[in-house]
Amino acid sequence: MRVDIKTDTDGFSEWLSATKGPIAVDTETTGLDIFSPNYQVRLIQFGDRDTAYVLDPRKHRKEIDSVWASKHKFILHNAPFDLLSMDRAGIVTLEKLEGRVFDTKIMAHLIDPRSKSEGGTGHSLKDLALVWVDSTAQDGQKELNEVFKFNGWKQDEGWARIDIDNPVYTHYAGMDVILTRRLFDELKELILGSGLQHLLKFELHLMQLLCVLQRRGMLLDVPYVQKLHGQLQMEASEFAVIAEGYGVEKIGSPKQVADALEAMGETFTELTASGSTKVDRAVLLPLADLDSQWNRLGVREPNPLAVAILRAKRADKWSVAYTGAFLALKDSGDRLHPWINGLQARTARMSVSRPPLQQLPSGDATIRKCFIADPGKVMIAADYSQIEMRVLAALSGDKNMTEAIMAGGDLHDYTADKLFGPDFTKFQRKLAKGVGFGKVYGGGAATLTRQTGAKLVDVQRAIHAFDETFTGIKKYSRVLQENAQYGAREVITPTGRHLPLDRERLYAATNYMVQSTARDIMAQAIVDLFEAGLGEYLLLPIHDEILAQAPVREAEEIIAEISKVMQGKGFQGLPLNTDGEVIGSSWGDAYK
Repeated sequence: MRVDIKTDTDGFSEWLSATKGPIAVDTETTGLDIFSPNYQVRLIQFGDRDTAYVLDPRKHRKEIDSVWASKHKFILHNAPFDLLSMDRAGIVTLEKLEGRVFDTKIMAHLIDPRSKSEGGTGHSLKDLALVWVDSTAQDGQKELNEVFKFNGWKQDEGWARIDIDNPVYTHYAGMDVILTRRLFDELKELILGSGLQHLLKFELHLMQLLCVLQRRGMLLDVPYVQKLHGQLQMEASEFAVIAEGYGVEKIGSPKQVADALEAMGETFTELTASGSTKVDRAVLLPLADLDSQWNRLGVREPNPLAVAILRAKRADKWSVAYTGAFLALKDSGDRLHPWINGLQARTARMSVSRPPLQQLPSGDATIRKCFIADPGKVMIAADYSQIEMRVLAALSGDKNMTEAIMAGGDLHDYTADKLFGPDFTKFQRKLAKGVGFGKVYGGGAATLTRQTGAKLVDVQRAIHAFDETFTGIKKYSRVLQENAQYGAREVITPTGRHLPLDRERLYAATNYMVQSTARDIMAQAIVDLFEAGLGEYLLLPIHDEILAQAPVREAEEIIAEISKVMQGKGFQGLPLNTDGEVIGSSWGDAYK
C-alpha cells in the first residue's frame, strides 16, 4: 500500500481544496480518560485514500481550523472518542460538527453486529481494514508497541511519553486516517446495498446526542465516595478472613472453594469447560439463599462460607470497579463522565462503561448514592414498565398477553394467575416473572432453577404452562426459527436492523428481536426528548431507564413531560407505560 504521510503543512491548503468527498479525521492523545485533569490531544490527522497530514494542534491551529470551516464532511472510527477529545481540548465543539460526521464503527456494526469472538469481522479499525481494505495492510501498531517496550513504558504510558515527532508514531497516526477513508468507501456500498441508510442516519444522530450526555457528566459526592471506598476495602478483608476460617486461603481459587463447600456437605453437578467443579456466582448465590439481586430466597439456611465468599468478592469488586474508579476518573470539578456506547452487543443494546454503571444491583442504593444532583436541582428518573414483555406481546400478537396489557394490569400478576391460579404466592409470582423474562433473555429451566431456588420439575411445569397459556408467543418463536433455518440465518427487526443468528442457537431469535426492538424504542425516546427541548435535563440512559435532573420547583412537571415523550404513541398498537418519579438529592434516594 503506497501512501504519503506528511508532518508539515506544505501543500495542505491545496490538498484540502482539491479533496473530493469526506475527509478522514483521527487524534492521538495522552490516554483514554478524556476528562482527567492532564488530558491532552497531541496530534490531529486528516486524510484521504492516499495522503495523510499529521498535525500538531499547538503549531498548526490555523490549518486545523480551516478544515472545520470547509464544507467537507468527516469520517472517524469510533467517533465519540475523538469528538469528545477535540471538544474537551477546545479544538472544535461537538455542535460545530453536528450532522457532518460519519462513523465507520457504526457502519460496520450495522453491516455485521457480531464481535470477532462471535464469528463476525469485529469492529476495531485494524480488524475491519484487514477484511475490507487490504489483508496485508499494516497500521504500525506492532512497531509502535516495540518502541514502548524498548523504552520501558507500559502500554498506557507510551501514548503520553513518546516523542511527538517520532516517525513510528507519526506513521501509525497517518495510517489510521488512510485506512478509515478506504474502509468508508467499502462500507458505504454495503450500507447502500442493504438499504440501511435510514438506520445509519439515525445512529449517527443518536451518537452525537449521547456525546452531549457524556460531556455533561454527573456530580459525585466525593466525601461519601471516599468513605465508602474505605469501608468496602475493610469489608473485603473481613469476609476473606471468615472464608479463611473455613479453609479457603484464596477466595479466587475455585478448587479451594469447592473443596471447602463439599466438606460442609454441599454437592455440585456443574463443571467448567476444563472439567473443574463450577463454583461461580450463579452457583454460590443459591447456597447463600440469595437471588441475583441479593434478596433472600427463603428456601434454605444460608451457607456461611458461600455468604463470606460472595460478600468478600462483591466488596472487592465494588471498591475497584466503582468507588476506586470514580475517584480515579472524576474531573477537576468532581464530575464523572461515564462512557455511553450507543451500539453494543449483537442486539445493539446500549452500554455504560468506565465505570460499568449498568451492572449495579437493581435494588441497591449503596453505589448510586455516590451520584448527586447539581446545586438547586434534584434527581429525577423515568423507566419503561415491563417494556420487553410489551414488545414481545406486540411482535407475537399473542391474544392473552395483549388483553392483559390493554386491561392495564400487572403483567407478572396476570401471568402468575394464569399459571398458578388467583391465589398465587409471592414466590409463584417471582417464578412466573422469571419464566416470562426467560422468553426474552433466553434463560432456560436450569438457569431459572438457580435464580429462584425452585425445584427443576416445578420450573419445567411453569414453562410448559406459560407456553400453553401464551400460545402466540410459542408460535412466533417457532416461525422465527423456521425462517432462519430454511432462509437467511438472521432476523430483521421492525426498524430494519439485521441480526445474524448462530446455527446452533436459532432459539435465540426471539430474544434478539425483543431486546433489539426495546433498545430501539429507548434510542428513539432519547432523540425525541432532545427534539422536545428536554435534552438539557438528561444525564444517563440505564437499561430501560432515563436518569435526569431538574430544578427543584420544576421537577414534577419536567419528569411528567419526560414520561409523556417516552411513552409516545406506543408500539404497534400497544401502550408503553413509564414510571416517572422525583428521586431526591442523590440517585440512591430512589432505593431507600
